Order: sequence, then structure tokens, then C-alpha cells
Amino acid sequence: MTNTRSISKRALAVSPSATLAITARANQLRAEGRPVIGFGAGEPDFPTPSPIVEAAVQAARDPKLHRYTPAAGLPLLREAIAAKTKRDSGYDVDTAQVVVTNGGKHAVYQTCQVLLDPGDEVVLPAPYWVTYPEAIALAGGVPVIIPTDESSRFTVTIEQLDEVVTERTKMLIFVSPSNPTGAVYTEDQIRAVGEWAASRGIWVMTDEIYEHLVYGAAEFHSMPVVVPEMADRCVVVNGVAKTYAMTGWRLGWMIAPQHVAEGATRIQSHLSSNVSNVSQAAGLEAVTGSLEATEMMRAAFDVRRRRMVEMLRAIDGVTCAEPQGAFYAFPNLRGLLDRPLGGRSASSTMELATLLLDEVNVAIVPGEAFGAPGYARLSFALSDADLEEGLARIADLVARS
Repeated sequence: MTNTRSISKRALAVSPSATLAITARANQLRAEGRPVIGFGAGEPDFPTPSPIVEAAVQAARDPKLHRYTPAAGLPLLREAIAAKTKRDSGYDVDTAQVVVTNGGKHAVYQTCQVLLDPGDEVVLPAPYWVTYPEAIALAGGVPVIIPTDESSRFTVTIEQLDEVVTERTKMLIFVSPSNPTGAVYTEDQIRAVGEWAASRGIWVMTDEIYEHLVYGAAEFHSMPVVVPEMADRCVVVNGVAKTYAMTGWRLGWMIAPQHVAEGATRIQSHLSSNVSNVSQAAGLEAVTGSLEATEMMRAAFDVRRRRMVEMLRAIDGVTCAEPQGAFYAFPNLRGLLDRPLGGRSASSTMELATLLLDEVNVAIVPGEAFGAPGYARLSFALSDADLEEGLARIADLVARS
């Protein structure tokens, strides 16, 4: 029997990543021979573009990169990230504001560590990515959740922000395009939220990891560009994972006012030292290279997005807002609860996820993981054939029950 009292309260309080857990469970069942189709993975199903891989191969052969390098990142990469940011979003930043991190999660974690003291409140619209509340709590902060739903296309309103702000509010986490909902804020909405935060002296961490994955008439806009007065209190989090199909390379960054970047670098110098030099070399090729492969992926995701929404909406009891960005749909599954499905029933989307895995070998991530019971996140970053087959299985289960 494990003695949990031997580890810290901090470690005990952290919830494991639901998305990684679902993916691991699906992989385990596949290894056991079950034909599982997983909608859980938050990663492109495409290989990393070959020029990026080749840059990594060359870096691995370079003795200069077999040694420690600066904790904040290779100077050439930091310069390139600053240039890429100006190119892609119009945000003009100095190299000294860039800190290269071990993936986007690390950037989120460090932002919270640098900005938050125990008891500081962080406004967090829900549905939210599973890591945000954990990173806040690990810094001693207090997540203040604002629920959103389809009626606002999963975007937060100024009235909702006004209802929760207090003298202890230190930061707002803002995400567009959104994981898990695929929501994309309009430029006017971003301006309103940014001006609200600026007028109150509240920090904003804006996660731009899905900046290139928008569809239809939706457009990506960076908050410190739309609201320049936010630049002094804004941290931009980004990385190569989604844009360049590089989730496993673990390379992200944060862009912050220089004193915040310096604080993050001090923490990183003790936490991890430099990010893998091979990954940094690959990242340099990615951010300075062509976006042609990214556009190919975006076009494929767009086709899958429309098909997924069509198939979900055809299932009795399911409604689904159309995602405008990222590669997730976030359907409302309340109509499937408390009704027979394959001789069983589920009273929550957590139970429904288990039921679907058991009955039809389909893995989804329940909305409880994102602070949104009654919903689920389904990734359309999987093959067309698997997408069709997985959704057909769910539809068939519902139709014959």
C-alpha cells in the first residue's frame, strides 16, 4: 500500500492530465488488440516537415550543441522568434523579451510562477485547457472560474468579468483560438477584454499556440497588437507544437516584459537549464521556414472539422457549436445522459466516456476535465477514415438503443 503522506500536499493536489490519460488508455487497449479509435489527442496526425527534421539531424552532429547553452534559449532562436512574432501577428518585440521553454506547458507554468503570489486570483473562463488551473494552483494562485456555453460561442463577456474581479485579481488567462472549444474571439471582443484588463491593471496571459489554425471567416488577432497599452502587462505563450506538428519536440516560448522574462530565466536556470539544443535547432528551422506545410494541415483539418460537426449534429441528443479554430469540436452531450445506451446508461459525461470506450471502442475526453460537465472534447486531428468510423460507432450505438 502506497503511503501518500510521504509526499507533499502540493503533489497530492495536482490532477493528472485527463487528455494524456485518455490517450494512454486508448493506446493500452489497442495494444491488447481492441480496435480503439481515439478522439483525445491534442496533436496533429502529420509528421514534422522534413526540413525541420533534417535541421535537427545536423544539430545532433554539431559538437557546439553538445554543451550547455543559455538558459533563456539560443540567441539565434530568440531573435527568430521575435521576427516570427512580428511577421505572423504584428507584435513587435525585443529579443530580450523572449524565453525559450520546454513546450507550451512549461511557458504557462513559468508565467504563473513569475507573476503569482499565494492568494492571488486568476480569472479563468471555462471550458479551459486542463493544465491552466493546475499551473495556477502550483504557484499558490486561486483560479476564479467563469463558465461559458454555446449561447456566447464559448466566449466570455465583460459583464461576466466585472462580476468576478476583486482587489485580489492579478491575472486573466485568455485563449483564442481555444482549446478545448475551438472558439475564436473577434477583434472587437479582444479589444474589449484587453481594455477591461488594462483599465484595472490586471495581467493577461494569452495563449497563441493555435494562431495559424483558424477556419472560414474567423481571424486570429494578438491582444497586445489590438490593445497596445496591454503590452506592459501581457505575457504571450506560444510554441511549435501545433503549427509545425512538433508536439514531441517540446519547444515553446513566452514573450513578456523584460523584467518578467528575466525572472522566468532565473527560474529556468535552476529548473531545467537550457531546452534541448537539438529541439532548438529544429525550432529555428521551423519559425524561419515556409508555412506551406502548415497550410496543408490547416486545409485538411478544415475538411475534417466540417465533417465532424455534420456527423455529431446528426446524432439524436447531440448539439454542437461549429469550432472556428484549433482542431477540436466541443459538443453538448447532455441529451445522451440518463438514457439507455447499449444496455447501460450514464449520468455524467465522465461516465459516458467510459461507456463509449467499453461499448464501441471510442475514446473521448469528458467535459469535466475542462470545467464543463455535459460536454466532451473530440479532436479532429486524426485520419478521415478513423474520424468517420469513430463517429459512426457512436451514432449506431445511439440509434439502436
